[in-house]
Amino acid sequence: MCGICGEIRFDNQPPDLQFIQQANYLQRPRGPDAEGLWVQNHVAFGHRRLKIMDLSEASQQPLYDPSLGLAVVFNGAIYNHPELREELRQMGYRFYSEGDTEVVLKAYHAWGRDCVKHFNGMFAFAVNERESGKTLLFRDRLGIKPLYFHRDTHRIKFASFLPALAKGLEQTPAISPSALNKYLNFHSVVPSPETLFVGIHKVPPATIVEVHADGTVLQESYWELAFAPNEDEIQLTAQDWQSQLLEELFAAVRRRNVAAVDVGVLLSGGVDSSLLVGLLAEVNPSGFQTFSIGFDAVGGEAGDEFQYSDIIADHFGTRHHKIRIAEDRMLEALPHAIRAMSEPMVSHDCVAFYLLSQEVSKYCRVVQSGQGADEVFGGYHWYPPLAGSRDPYASYREAFFDRTHEEYLETVQPAWASHDSAGEFVKCHFSSPGAADPIDKALRLDTRVMLVDDPVKRVDNMTMAASLEARVPFLDHKLVELAARIPAPLKVRDEGKWILKEAARKVIPAAVIDRPKGYFPVPALKYLRGNVLNWVKEALTTQAARERGLFNQEYVDRLLLSPDMHITPLRGSKLWQLGLLELWLQQHDF
Repeated sequence: MCGICGEIRFDNQPPDLQFIQQANYLQRPRGPDAEGLWVQNHVAFGHRRLKIMDLSEASQQPLYDPSLGLAVVFNGAIYNHPELREELRQMGYRFYSEGDTEVVLKAYHAWGRDCVKHFNGMFAFAVNERESGKTLLFRDRLGIKPLYFHRDTHRIKFASFLPALAKGLEQTPAISPSALNKYLNFHSVVPSPETLFVGIHKVPPATIVEVHADGTVLQESYWELAFAPNEDEIQLTAQDWQSQLLEELFAAVRRRNVAAVDVGVLLSGGVDSSLLVGLLAEVNPSGFQTFSIGFDAVGGEAGDEFQYSDIIADHFGTRHHKIRIAEDRMLEALPHAIRAMSEPMVSHDCVAFYLLSQEVSKYCRVVQSGQGADEVFGGYHWYPPLAGSRDPYASYREAFFDRTHEEYLETVQPAWASHDSAGEFVKCHFSSPGAADPIDKALRLDTRVMLVDDPVKRVDNMTMAASLEARVPFLDHKLVELAARIPAPLKVRDEGKWILKEAARKVIPAAVIDRPKGYFPVPALKYLRGNVLNWVKEALTTQAARERGLFNQEYVDRLLLSPDMHITPLRGSKLWQLGLLELWLQQHDF
């Protein structure tokens, strides 16, 4: 896990090393252990290293192999790197490190762009070919590791952290009206390749961007997700699917235990993280650490789920840490959590993950986390109503979107009154082939898009701010492929995730499985009151906000008058959504 950056020039000028140095500095939390720089001709790579797979200097980056004519800068973790190293050794390659970065470089030499099809893991990396002058950017299948880039007539710059990239541009980038529409409608998700800014793009998941020395840019997707059983799986019973699911999930957990340091688990007390603990206990029976976080109650609403995490920690005998955060510390951490966001993210548990990560990093450097199970196995409330829907898009929009297009036009000032880009994007996604069932259409959208730019990005940003590597077994691509083939009714039965819960009964206590569904509870942010409300109000009325001119002041005043009355269908605060965007822009001096 690291931070990467680089510049590729195609105007015969030397690369901007000041950009590399500045981006490395801004990305130092992603890799506090070492810093690296590599320059050749018109290409420069930068790197911040977090030592996980190989603690020696042999895995220092950027990594250049003059005999192969290749340089690589890599962020992520390839879980099957030991097996790939042995396979490559059989092909005649020699290795000088025990890390996964050298495996990535030599796998590229052996298999070219198809190397990513051999990788099981999370990754974003760049490879430069000395002879051709080409540079290729790669991103993992589920977009677990971020990669942003900006292209103009002279160069391409890229980085792991959007603000680090934006700060290296000659001018502050302009906000995109299309992206603003998506942010305010599609639950603050701006799907790749877009970002909030004009000209700054995300490499989409499962995508290769090929940059030629003359500036030609080609893009290719290398993985698709099919939502239908294979021909030999059509007759499988629910029990058959459960057995396959548990076997694949166990393999995913076992893969993610590969490291030169101890691996712990973020234990919320829900089914997903509890199941990870139960499976990891089989892999590592000697014991490991688990971590739970709780906040102060507000208005009678509990701020922790320790009663459930305690059940699991006691049952499996983990070295458990319960971390309680007082409200004043949570408020103090909010600006830091916002600064850690590569893009604005409204979910209340951002600050929870930020604070949890700060504490966990005192004990270990790698954790497994349960993100992705709800999107992959149908755990959200908006999936069951889609069953048999004659208009899946309309049903999904009603349940998921934060605003109607009419309200969006009330929200923003006339200069930002764009067309319904969020609605058009979702409608297009729903109409594309590969998912016939209405529920599968929503699961595909949420797995390939919403998951990437909400829960997964949130966990990556908040853990990396504490130099902590988070691994997500539920997003193992083989497990995700299996889940997509499981018939939708088996996933959404009985309020969702039925097939996963039934499989879990073989591993963890029923008291955790049959409990009411919960989320990271952060009551002080769910209800905008007191200091948080004052902070949001101040942000929306500053000179910077007035000059930016995003929001209709009459609409803002209406929200400020009664914040609790303006809630999205997903129970989010519309005021927090506006305030968080302005706070993020101000925190990063945009």
